[in-house]
Amino acid sequence: MPFKKPHHTSDKSYIMIKDGDKFEILPRGLNIVWGNDSRYWKIPEQGPAELTQVSWLEVSGVVHITKAMTYSVSFEVKVKEEGFGWNGTDVLVMAKIGKTGKYKFKVNNLSPGQNIVIPSEPLAIHVVGPSDLHFGLYEVWSGKWKGGLEIIKAVVQPLPL
Repeated sequence: MPFKKPHHTSDKSYIMIKDGDKFEILPRGLNIVWGNDSRYWKIPEQGPAELTQVSWLEVSGVVHITKAMTYSVSFEVKVKEEGFGWNGTDVLVMAKIGKTGKYKFKVNNLSPGQNIVIPSEPLAIHVVGPSDLHFGLYEVWSGKWKGGLEIIKAVVQPLPL
C-alpha cells in the first residue's frame, strides 16, 4: 500500500484573484495539517473544510503579491453548534512577508454557533514589492481537542487608504 501524506497541500487552482489585488483562497487552496486524514478533517471539492477533531490546528497559505501596498488577511469561519474545545481558547491569525519574515498576528476567540470573519480588526501587512505573503490560522498551544470548525475561505486584500 503506497504511503499517503497526512497533510493536505495547497492546490493553486483554488486560489482566486479578484480585481487584480484581492485573493480568495478556498479550503483546497490552503495547507491543512492532518487534512488528508478523515479522522480529523473533511475537505470536499466544493464548500467548507470541516474540522472533525484535532489538538493541533494549523491552516496556512501563501499568495504572491506584486503591488506595493498594505494588505489585510482574514478567515471566514463557522463554529457549528456542536463545536467543542473553543471556549477560552485563543486562535491566532498570523501573517508575514517571505519565509523568514517576522509574524504579525491577531488573537481571536471562537464560540459554538458563530459564523464570523476573523480577526475582528484588520491584520495589516505592508508589502513593499513583489513578495510571497505567508498567512495562517493557528491553535497549537492549548493541547485541547477541538472540533466543529468550518473553514469557508481565507481572504488577502488591499486595505483602503
